[in-house]
Amino acid sequence: MNTNKESMTIFKNAMANYPTGVSIVTTVDENQTPVGLTVNSFASVSIDPLLVLWSIDRNVSTYEPFSKTDKFAVNILREDQKDIAYLFASKEEDRFAHCTWYKSDNGLPIIQHTIATLQCNLYKQVQAGDHLTLIGEVIDISANDQAPLLYHGRKLGPIPPSFHQE
Repeated sequence: MNTNKESMTIFKNAMANYPTGVSIVTTVDENQTPVGLTVNSFASVSIDPLLVLWSIDRNVSTYEPFSKTDKFAVNILREDQKDIAYLFASKEEDRFAHCTWYKSDNGLPIIQHTIATLQCNLYKQVQAGDHLTLIGEVIDISANDQAPLLYHGRKLGPIPPSFHQE
């Protein structure tokens, strides 16, 4: 299939209709300055070893530090953390000045009060079209049982009430 403007629009609309969770992936640059961005391209890969993946567009401002990193953290957002998701999707230069975070024992910036954080060592990078996919081996996990923030139809929000288990 040739990629043309019409097929790109159809593809984007189809993917926007696929609900996903929302995460902020973080690392540090060569100066140990925290770097992060909002992603919905996060997925589990393997149980043995524990592997996860996510993808980054080569055209975003945070591409260079992530393309050079050997570790990253995936911070899975709670249903009420829409503002933080928008902050890390914005062009704001010092995103970390506007949220609560700390540096972990692994030297990674961790967003506080998320439903889960997976700290990872880089396992592999894969160039795929206009994105770089980073596969990480999970070295530390923290998690709690709260409802996630979802992305669907180009909007962020909680799980609809009809999907909650009773």
